[in-house]
Amino acid sequence: MITREIWTNRNKWSGRLALLVAASVFCAQPAVAQDAATLTPDQQLARDIYRDVIAFRTARGQEQVPAMVSYLVERFKKAGFSDDDIRVTDYDSDGEKTQGLMVTYRAKPGSTKKPIVLLGHMDVVDALAKDWVRPPFTLTEEDGYFFGRGTDDNKYGITNLTATFLRLKAEGWQPSRDLVLVFSGDEETGMISTRAQAKYVAENIDPEIILNSDAGGIALADNDAPVAFRVQSAEKTFATFELTVTNPGGHSSRPRSDNAIYELAAALGKIAAYQFPVRATELTKNYFATAGKLTPGELGQAMSRFAAEPSDASAIATLQANPEAVGTLGTTCIATMLRAGHAENALPQSATATVNCRIFPGEGAAATEAKLKQVIGNEGVTFKLITNVTESPESKLRDDVKEALRYSLDKRYPGLTILPYMESGGTDGMHYRTLGYDTVAMSGAAMKASDMFAHGLNERLPVASFYGGLDHWYWILKQLAE
Repeated sequence: MITREIWTNRNKWSGRLALLVAASVFCAQPAVAQDAATLTPDQQLARDIYRDVIAFRTARGQEQVPAMVSYLVERFKKAGFSDDDIRVTDYDSDGEKTQGLMVTYRAKPGSTKKPIVLLGHMDVVDALAKDWVRPPFTLTEEDGYFFGRGTDDNKYGITNLTATFLRLKAEGWQPSRDLVLVFSGDEETGMISTRAQAKYVAENIDPEIILNSDAGGIALADNDAPVAFRVQSAEKTFATFELTVTNPGGHSSRPRSDNAIYELAAALGKIAAYQFPVRATELTKNYFATAGKLTPGELGQAMSRFAAEPSDASAIATLQANPEAVGTLGTTCIATMLRAGHAENALPQSATATVNCRIFPGEGAAATEAKLKQVIGNEGVTFKLITNVTESPESKLRDDVKEALRYSLDKRYPGLTILPYMESGGTDGMHYRTLGYDTVAMSGAAMKASDMFAHGLNERLPVASFYGGLDHWYWILKQLAE
């Protein structure tokens, strides 16, 4: 029968940023959106799953992940996966019920190859209908896009992997090794399910290959032409601090020379003005060297110069001024939330700011906190780390995985450059890397920077990208497990 386990823990984690290569020109033609009237049965199945999973409001506070898990379980069972192939695990994530889902596609008898694990997350950052142009939890197709929360992050990955498993099962295909879907339920918040699943995978499955659907993919230029296929091979460390200033306060008609809000504001101003030292690894230098050739104008030139000489001040200035490039240069810390005071006619007794840091691999949260304290230079500002920090190493892109990706990619965009990179944000993959597994993310989606609205308003995915990427995992798995 379907197995269940219960894990309990409490922490907070949030945030994800994406780095897309800047606009370029490529000889291939952009994909054309699929006419709904001409959908193949496989495309229609994927679209139906996409519609259905978008409808689950799997955000913190809604407790809809279990409902989505039940829906997916029924899909897998209907396709022929047995109860023994399906593992549903219950978790308490920061006081809220969520679940994880694992589905095993069994290898043919006599197989001795180690398994492949495929990652995705079912939860989303919440979206308020009053703020959106269209209902966020209804899949809407309009103007060449699919709109809805999770259309990109990460219900496209969940849909694509699920549809691929169902398609292969319907064909009667038997892989040469076990293939295991591992879907987490709180990647956007506590990551309790992710940590527990990673531990289970390491102790009970010990896969040879781990592939993530939650990052990477085809970067498109502004004219929708493909620039490169990005493979996430590293990610920065996520750490969030609360900075607090306290004060005796008093009546607002009797101002003090010290004020908690002003004192905190001064501290934040110093953080805003500070830039962490520029860092470079072979991965990031190779990324900029390749991206520089693909990116026109001043930005591309700066990328190339930085790759050749990471101390080039002019190149650094250009890259730091670009939101899509700055995160690859080193640690960043930015204020994201504020709360202060208790009454409009009272002096504030406390003021607190949330500062989110994306820390370059190898630097560490403790060193980053020490540097921020040094920059502020005020012992009256107290720090509290509010995230469970996971620091992960870079991963290698295996030759066999690269060859399988090349095979799949050439069916869509022959010869397109494969470009490993470091993610500015974070994914489930970090927890597998810390356990010693090379983990790379390679979504089947194709997007341009201007279409990136994950975590934001009116999230969307090009319709052509949705259908164009449905063969992505199909061919990769065929190559790695034929």
